[in-house]
Amino acid sequence: MTGAAMMIVALGIDALIGWPPRLYALIGHPVTWIGALIGALDRWINLDGGDDRARRIAGVVTALVVIGAAAALASLATSLLPGGWSGVVLAGVLAWPLVAMRSLREHVEAVAAPLAAGDLDAARRAVGMIVGRDPDRLDRNGIARASLESLGENTSDGIVAPVFWGVVFGLPGIAVYKAINTLDSMIGHRSERYAAFGWASARIDDVANLIPARLTGLLFAVVSTRPRAALAVMWRDARHHRSPNAGWPEAALAGALDIRLSGPRSYGDRVAEEPWVNPGAADPVPEDIGRALRLFRFVMLAMVLVVAICALI
Repeated sequence: MTGAAMMIVALGIDALIGWPPRLYALIGHPVTWIGALIGALDRWINLDGGDDRARRIAGVVTALVVIGAAAALASLATSLLPGGWSGVVLAGVLAWPLVAMRSLREHVEAVAAPLAAGDLDAARRAVGMIVGRDPDRLDRNGIARASLESLGENTSDGIVAPVFWGVVFGLPGIAVYKAINTLDSMIGHRSERYAAFGWASARIDDVANLIPARLTGLLFAVVSTRPRAALAVMWRDARHHRSPNAGWPEAALAGALDIRLSGPRSYGDRVAEEPWVNPGAADPVPEDIGRALRLFRFVMLAMVLVVAICALI
């Protein structure tokens, strides 16, 4: 399968070098390019004073323009690629920046190191890079919990989902998925400005992550040392999560590590009273981040094995 072979190339490059800072400084990153288009449309058509209906229509237009642009550019690039393995390798190079395996591991490690050393200020700064809640209100356990939730959710929408859609639909599949996911991360919020404008983007993202999120939860469970417990927690608690998709990998991770996740969290001056995932377990401690990262490596190996099998079929 060409899409699977393409993703093996992309994952291999990402594992080796990630997205180098010098390259980012030189040309940015495809996600920042997508974000620039979303930001421009947000400024142009998400007008202050517009009613919810007008803002919802503007949001649908924004989603269609961004997704359409990603699909068109990726389809054009695919049509220009040579046939055979050279085309597969070039497609993998183009898909490489759209997976975030190395970046996610490095961001979570950046939280783990200062937290283990007792430097809460540095750990809060690091976790603030990967979560939306207020890091200044997080204690030692809260920092560990936030980083683990980010690891679970972003394993799904930052790695497994783009790989899944890349395998199924090739370069257009992964490009469209990243456009959808970037739309959701930028405007798919329930704030006053984005509740209506980002409605379509949030719903499209829910659909795009429906299968990958459950696959990610399954991977976390089956490669762990507690597969039955992880599957049981995932099946019982995933639906209690505020997100229809993020609960699956987070619940599986909580069950695999025998810790509790989610629960109340602060966003500025607002406290969100979220239910606990695996509520009977203990709060995570810094050492649990290292355990989670080891589990993450096994998940990545299992995913690569599955994709390689698909490539050989």
